[in-house]
Order: sequence, then C-alpha cells, then structure tokens
Amino acid sequence: MKLGASGFQQDAASCFHATSWVAFGRPRGLGISEPRPTELPTNEGRALPSKPLSLPHNRMSPNACGSPLHPLMKGICGVSPLRLLVAGIALASLPLSQAAETEARIWPRVDQPLILPSGTGPNFGTNDFSMTVWARADATDRITGDLISQYDRQTRRGFHLTLKSNPGVTASTANRRHLQFGIDDNKPGTWRDCGRPGKALFAFALATHEGILYAGTCEPDAGDSGKVYRYEGGARWSPMGRLDGCNAVTALAAHQGSLYAATGKYRVAGSRLQESPNTTPGGRVFRLEAGSRWVDCGQLPDTEAVGGLVVFRGQLYASSLYKPPGFFRYEGGKRWTRLPDAIGPDLQTGAPGPRRVVCLGVHDGFIYATSYDNGRVSRFDGNTWTDCGQVGDNTQTYAFTRYEGQLHVATWRSGRVFRFEDVGRWTDMGRLGEELEVMGMVVHNGRFIAGTLPLAQVYAYDGEGEWSLWQQIDRTPQVEYRRAWTMAEYAGEVYCSTLPSGRIWATRQGHQVSWDQELPEGWHHIAAVKTAGRLSLHVDGKPVAESVNAEASTWNLSSSAPLRLGSGMNGPFNGQLRNLQIHPRALASREIKKLASRKPPSK
Repeated sequence: MKLGASGFQQDAASCFHATSWVAFGRPRGLGISEPRPTELPTNEGRALPSKPLSLPHNRMSPNACGSPLHPLMKGICGVSPLRLLVAGIALASLPLSQAAETEARIWPRVDQPLILPSGTGPNFGTNDFSMTVWARADATDRITGDLISQYDRQTRRGFHLTLKSNPGVTASTANRRHLQFGIDDNKPGTWRDCGRPGKALFAFALATHEGILYAGTCEPDAGDSGKVYRYEGGARWSPMGRLDGCNAVTALAAHQGSLYAATGKYRVAGSRLQESPNTTPGGRVFRLEAGSRWVDCGQLPDTEAVGGLVVFRGQLYASSLYKPPGFFRYEGGKRWTRLPDAIGPDLQTGAPGPRRVVCLGVHDGFIYATSYDNGRVSRFDGNTWTDCGQVGDNTQTYAFTRYEGQLHVATWRSGRVFRFEDVGRWTDMGRLGEELEVMGMVVHNGRFIAGTLPLAQVYAYDGEGEWSLWQQIDRTPQVEYRRAWTMAEYAGEVYCSTLPSGRIWATRQGHQVSWDQELPEGWHHIAAVKTAGRLSLHVDGKPVAESVNAEASTWNLSSSAPLRLGSGMNGPFNGQLRNLQIHPRALASREIKKLASRKPPSK
C-alpha cells in the first residue's frame, strides 16, 4: 500500500463521522504500468443498465508480514494504524464538486493491509454508501480476499467487498476470482430445496463459471452415469451431455476461461450404501466447449477416480481419489505429467511411504492437499512435497477454506476443524455438534460455515472454538450416513449438495450481490453501491450485477469493528489497490464512469 506523509491537525476519530469528507485525488509517482481494462460480460438475468473519504494507492505484497492480521492487533508490521490514519486522512467541509479537486494526501508507504482502529471507521447505520477502487491481483500462486471490510464477527454486522476464490471445497474449485459485495445485520436465511439434478445420489462437485452454477453428479444405478448439470433456477437442472459413462463426475474447476470436469467410479459402499453396479472406470478430465460438447483431455495414469482439481501458477493439477496415489499436471491436449507423490507415515507401522493427496487447495504460494490415508496435510511448492503434520488424532482430512487469512482443514473422525499455524502445528477450532466428519467449508458473507456427516448438518463458527447449528439439510430415513458434501457460492447465495437425497440446498447470510465471472488479470476499476434494499457492482465503469432485498433497507450496519483495507474475514487481498474511496452516499452511474476513466498513472 503506497502511503505518504502530510501535515494533519484534525482529530482522527472524528473523520469518519463528519458530514463532509475530502475526496483525495490521484497519488503521485507510484510507478505502476497503465491499466488496460478488459471488455467484461454481465451476469445473464442479473445485469444492470448500483462527505467521501478517499485513500490513495494500496499495494500489498503477498504475506509480507508472514502472519495474518487480526482486528485487535496493535498494528501492521510495527506501524501503528492510528499513526497511519492520522497521517493520511484530512477533513474539510467542501461540496463534492470542490472536494473532488482537492490534492491527494500522500502517506508513508506500507506494503501491508491497513487496519483503521475501532471507533475511527465509518458509521453508516441504515444509510446509503459507495466504495470505489482501482484493483490489480495477478498472483497465480495464491488466492485473493477482501478489498474493503468492516465486519463484527460477534454481532455478524457489517460489510465486505471481496474478490473471492474457493479452491479445495472438497474436490472442486467452486469459485475463481468472483467479485462479491455483501452486508449483514445478523440475518441468516433458511435453507431451501433447489431440486435434484437427474438421478443424483449426490452432487460430488459444485462450481460457478461464467455466471452459471454447475453440478457434477454421482448417479450409481444400473444404466445411469455421472453427468454435469446446469442450474436453471428454482428446482430445475439441465444435463450438459455425456462424459465417459462412469458413475460420477468428481471434480470441477475453471481454467483459462473454460470449465473442466473430472470423472471417477465412486465406491458407494464408502457411504454405507449398496455398491454401484456401474463398473466403468473414470479418471479422465474433460473440457466444456460450445455449450454442451465435452472435449476429452486425457486419462490420468493408473487412476480410477479423480480426487481433486485446482489451478496453481497458471496450470491445472489433478489427484487420484483411490490407491495407488497419483498427482498430475495438465500439459495440454491429452497429456498429463505424473509428479512426485507426497510421503507420509503409515497409520499402523509408522513407516514412510507414498500417500494419496486428494482435495487440493491454494494458500500463500503453495498447493495444500488433504489425505485419506493418514489424517495429515501436505503442501507442494511446484517441485516437492512437505509433510505439514498430523491433524489431531484424525485418520482423514477432507476440505480446505481460508478464514481471516489462515488455512483451515476439515477432518474425520473427530468432526473438528483445525487451523494451520506452521509445519507440524495445528490449532483445534472445535467440534461441530456431535458429528464425526466435516466436509465442504466456505466463508460466506463473513460467516465461516461447514457441512457434516452423519446428519448432513450445516454449522456456523461463532469464535473461541464454538460452532452453532444452522440447519439439517438431509433427513433421509433409515440410512447410516447423510452428508452435506460440498459447497459453492452463486448469485449472492451459498449452495450445498447432500447425500443420499441427491438434492441441492441454498441460502444466504445477510444480503450479498456477486458478479460470477472471473475477473481478468490487470488493473480494473471496481465500484460497490448500497442503497435501500439494493446492492450493485460496477467493473470498469459498467454495471455488472445487482441484487434486491427489501428487508435489508432497515438493517443497521454500524459496529465497533475496525475498517480493514486489503483484508477481512476472507483474508488479505494479495494484490494492489489504488485510489480507494468510501462515500457516505450512493454514487450515480455517471460518477462511477468518471472515476473509472481516471486510470492510475503509469509511473
């Protein structure tokens, strides 16, 4: 974050509560190349035709402090947030037309997310507001997080502007570089039934790509096979054509603008059900083209079922669900390179040997992988694996999510979530009720949620190792296991698949709008606008998504939480932010277009 010194006489704590704030102009001498905004599509069916405080250039080097930031920490790499606030924010009673011409204040440079302490952030209440920023996030070895956030975890009140990716939600990369703008006043929704795709036993995979939610199913009965379905709204799902005929589509991921789907013969007996009569092996990967045509991208060697798909440093990686272990990199066409196996101790003998890596996530410059062999997690740096240690007393690890900048993993058979601290060190984040297994996990609109087995319940994290039950979403009678298997975010909501009902459920926490297109690399101008009951997103001056919720017009968003720039409940942004502005009113479209036309200087 590029900041600079300036004289400042005003009481810092009063700045956000003034009736008129200064809109800072462009910072000087930042040495960043000229952005070239990309022509961007809109979400089909959700497109739009949604005083000011302005903070200059924000440039954040990935993981520069080496540890995540928390709202009550004393500062950023030893720099007091209050000093930064006092040094950088000026107050003036000017109308907008004059304020816009005010010269920028230059702050001392800090390459970290910035936390403005409790009591000095905005106090919007039920009023309208807008946020605009030039943003660039080009790192290919880590995922992005919050651009701007003010959220109180205890009261579940506040707002977020986020560039969201969800790799490692069980087998799939559920979301990739999707913009989200959300508000909440502790308003959890009720889970609703979105139907059953085909004859699904469950949706093994969920992913959102180019404004569409896709489900990859396990359909194990004789004469059936796993398929990919497109969500059409309500309880309607449309099949997207045949893949290889095995009983499951096990993983989905977006890569280089296309949707990839992986297949497998799922051993249904592992869910305490009668084994599938469909014995066709899977282990292939396909690419979706021309609406519903699948292009064969090749067979993974010695692989009956693909365990996970993830994109890392611009390349697609895949793993094997069953033995023998296998980890592969896609080389184009039908070519896959077999990479070294992760090494770990045998559960019975302790002897080291090759171990399966299954679900694949990305965090702080590494691929992280779960394992069904020994309850451990491994990480891959592009060449070699490192054993990250035993996770509690578990025998299997299942899924990842990133919460407040730290990696969390789901487990069997303790039914607990653990937080990664360092190689060999894991912190127990608590058990989810009396459940035995934690499966899909996401952070949705600031709330950390996870699905379970054997009751297919969804829990929300309350802090201090405590979880509260949100809802049981599969009540199939006379079965031993029910699973809340995997999750994805779509159209401002979170979706969860269940076994054995095969149904998919959805809800929302608070009110959120999402632009479900992958934000291209390079500089882009992003604007988020909140009015009474309406949220909207604009990219490069164009409206791209809108969501309406009349009840949200009365929500109070004021809290004692700090204002975070470049961090939040989804973790650090891992990119560069410039000309960041927060306005205590709704900006008009013409104003947003004008701001988007003022590209950051090339130097």
